[in-house]
Amino acid sequence: MCSRSCTAAPLHFWGGRMSVEFFANLAWSVPVIGALLTPLFSRISGRLRDVGAVAACMISAVSATFLLHLLAEGGLPVVYRYKWVSLPAVGEVRFGILLDPLSVVMANVVAWISTLVFVYSLGYMKGDPSLTRYWFFMQLFVGNMQLLVFSENLIQMLVGWEGVGVCSYALIGFWYKDRKEDYLRCWVGEPPEAYPPSHCGMKAFITTRVGDVFMLAGMLLLAITLGTLSFTELPETGLRNPSSLLLPSLLFLYVGAVGKSAQLPLMEWLPDAMAGPTSVSALIHSATMVKAGVYLTARLALISAAWAERINVAPFFEYVMWTGVLTALVSAAQAMVSVEPKKTLAYSTVSQLGYMMAALGAASTSPQLSVASAMFHLVSHAVFKASLFLCAGAVIHAVESRFYRHLGGLGRHMRLTMAAMFLASMSLAGVPPFLGFWSKDMILSSVLEADPLAFVLLLFTASLTAFYTVRMLGLTFFGEESDQVKERAERHELHEASLMLVPYLTLAVTSLLLGLVAPQLEHAIVHLFQAHGSENHKGENLLVPVLSITAIAIGVTPALLMYVKRALAIPQGRLTERARSLFLRRLYINALYYKAFANSTVMLGLSVGRLDKSIDNAYSVYLANSTVKLGRSMGRLDGSLDKAYSVYLTGLVMRLVKLARGAEVVVDSMLYGVSSIAVNVAEAVRKLHRGVLGYNITLWLGGGLLIMLLVILLSAGW
Repeated sequence: MCSRSCTAAPLHFWGGRMSVEFFANLAWSVPVIGALLTPLFSRISGRLRDVGAVAACMISAVSATFLLHLLAEGGLPVVYRYKWVSLPAVGEVRFGILLDPLSVVMANVVAWISTLVFVYSLGYMKGDPSLTRYWFFMQLFVGNMQLLVFSENLIQMLVGWEGVGVCSYALIGFWYKDRKEDYLRCWVGEPPEAYPPSHCGMKAFITTRVGDVFMLAGMLLLAITLGTLSFTELPETGLRNPSSLLLPSLLFLYVGAVGKSAQLPLMEWLPDAMAGPTSVSALIHSATMVKAGVYLTARLALISAAWAERINVAPFFEYVMWTGVLTALVSAAQAMVSVEPKKTLAYSTVSQLGYMMAALGAASTSPQLSVASAMFHLVSHAVFKASLFLCAGAVIHAVESRFYRHLGGLGRHMRLTMAAMFLASMSLAGVPPFLGFWSKDMILSSVLEADPLAFVLLLFTASLTAFYTVRMLGLTFFGEESDQVKERAERHELHEASLMLVPYLTLAVTSLLLGLVAPQLEHAIVHLFQAHGSENHKGENLLVPVLSITAIAIGVTPALLMYVKRALAIPQGRLTERARSLFLRRLYINALYYKAFANSTVMLGLSVGRLDKSIDNAYSVYLANSTVKLGRSMGRLDGSLDKAYSVYLTGLVMRLVKLARGAEVVVDSMLYGVSSIAVNVAEAVRKLHRGVLGYNITLWLGGGLLIMLLVILLSAGW
């Protein structure tokens, strides 16, 4: 049973409003259905399973494309609400689809990048024994991500939000066996910070859950204060009912975005997420899931701008902007010394997400321009960074090592991959006329209007970005060949990928082509996010592109001389080595977290275990000693009493001794019982962690059936 409501005029496209509604629901539901069918398809044929996964993602992408005409025709937002069930204490529970510029643009980014990554996976993951599990979680991720994007309210968004989090955890730890022989392929980092895949997956899950707890608290505050969690109702409701609780609600919600988008201080999980397959890194930890925090913050920025008339939301915008600025700067510095190409790109992703957050923090002065610049860079970054990750995956796949020291000179053997990585890298570095130049300059323009100091720090970050980008290219494709490259070249094992080449080359060329039409694209995006013409895009400030190009040149020049031309020696010295060690150890933020939280938790567990054992031993000793003392006392008493009474009393004592021994047996049984329960629970949880797909699906389906049964009983008046 459902009811539909729409806030826009009827649309004339394949049947009008119904078609738009159909395609929006198709975009998120088909990948979920595909995930559920994956185990069945794998029983029939491995090829059917693989093709079915790509087809499901392609259907989602085509469905999202059919929504693009809404951007040209106007009349947004369009809202569809469905009455799901009525509960006695809660009232109507509704499911909603929200179509506006934010959701339509984001949905297309998610769907099309996912499709290209799925095609890449056909070659990259070929022959993996756990492909069924891989395709299940990849499709489930796409469906949950699209559900998150189209959600009309925060509760529904939370469902998709947690869904992508679970899939991220499962895919980071995809190679969960943590074998030492896979150290060069899928571990992350070097001692003393080298981590296996299962560890990295758990770290990502726990870290993002910290942000999610704050997010849930913000949702509860909003629900209590305004009585609604609908994105379309919150702006007007907040204006009618201003409250001092609205600002903390925004801040708590933003902490959830900080965790998901890996911003300070919850950024340390994303570099370690590179333990998963490169296709997962390209899709989830670069182009889509990590953008969910940016997407949520963009919605909060528009809501906050509407509330600014009645409440002071300046602290929210300041917090967002400076979190983004500092994250961008710190991560760029860490990327400069990274010893792995995938980890360089991971730090780069965190840094570029910081740029987007900084732009959204500048929304206090120009909301529509700031949101437009953040979304423009979101699209730009998704295109070129997905290409870079897929290129890095092809390189690692060819050389069978994740370290720069095993690369070098690959440009002689993988020319097309080098060309694709060069094109995408120029966009990352912000070199004109590539797409990244225009989107990054748009962010710099919006930040300059809000805070000149933040602008200067982002400009300096642009120099660092140019430096580590050229360094990555130089260490990978130029210079002398490493021994590993020479050995594989002699065995004729170094060659271009076949099917894998198509997606990353397509994305790299797209980054260049979109850059050539970027001025027109920029004005279209700004116009798209204008609120009924209330804000006009200001003319281009020539100061920003001039300073931006200068900053890029300052970063490119030394990197070019040191890592490409090899004409300038890498600086050596105590100060340089200390700085390198500082950034290589991640400013010791990661180590601090382990000492403060992980190690302390382990120590607490060991202490509790020792305490439990001590209490158990002390109780046993006390009970035994008490029984012996009681027996001796009764023996002395026996000598002073008559024989009959003595016999009676001795019997009584024996009963007491047996009773005491029985009590000890009961206590021991209880302790062993609790231990047995803990072991069984741990084993059940371990099955989930090990990725036993049948066990996981059984639990999920069982839980879903129980929830449906509960809803049916409640709706029937039980």
